[in-house]
Amino acid sequence: MTKELQFTSPSFFQRIKGMLGVDFYRLFHTPMFYIFLGIAAIIPAMILGMTTMETAEGTKPLYENTWQIIAAYKPIYAVSDIAEYANMNMVFIFGGIMVSVFIGHDYKSGYVKQLFTTHAKKQDYMISKSLVGAFSMACMCITYIIGGVVAGLLTKADFSVNVASLIFGILGKMVMSLGWASLYTFLNIIFRRYFGISIASSFFFGTGILIVGAAAMIKNTAIPAVIFNIFLYGSSVYACLESTPLTLVICALCSVAWAFVYNWLGTRILSKSDVY
Repeated sequence: MTKELQFTSPSFFQRIKGMLGVDFYRLFHTPMFYIFLGIAAIIPAMILGMTTMETAEGTKPLYENTWQIIAAYKPIYAVSDIAEYANMNMVFIFGGIMVSVFIGHDYKSGYVKQLFTTHAKKQDYMISKSLVGAFSMACMCITYIIGGVVAGLLTKADFSVNVASLIFGILGKMVMSLGWASLYTFLNIIFRRYFGISIASSFFFGTGILIVGAAAMIKNTAIPAVIFNIFLYGSSVYACLESTPLTLVICALCSVAWAFVYNWLGTRILSKSDVY
């Protein structure tokens, strides 16, 4: 009597778990990850300690309250003062470069060719890279906050703030890490053969210049301007020092929507083109 061997394909969660295990191992053994964590901690110190403005009374610090380097006082719309963008949103720019380096190494080392030859699904690759990218950005947000607090203490800046609003604002920005990571993964799939262009595109979209320029053509208070900022640039500009639980919900919905759209688009591109 012979027994017929039956092979079952791994489930979706098993596949994702396997890919995440490999990607997180590589992330924790990538020096660039720790370098960017350090950079994220240094940025708020530079902003708080080195940025100044000229007034009638003389030169004064641009920010007098420590938490201004975390988030703006109010939601940022298209034609607001550009200085208000100099906060934790900058972490997403460096997070994009991190994603570019990570995916660029996949193609340069031949890892992608080996991966897709051994039956890995394109969707799994997109999801895994998005999740690892989101984790790295969330870690950068944490070191950014730590650096900001230390800088505030050293410069003796004001720490007064509505604690609940601050927490909701920080969480709102951090949950957008998933959406930003998905966008950067998508961009790097498009420019997978051009490492320099992939980094430049991540930087360009991370600054929000394109959306700011588009939204500047309409009134700041108009509903289309709000939509541009909340959904196109990312609701990270909506999270501020006046945030509420609703702000966090909007940020979470926007992040999930970005993740779904960009992962779907990236998977389509990988499925219809040569990935090597």
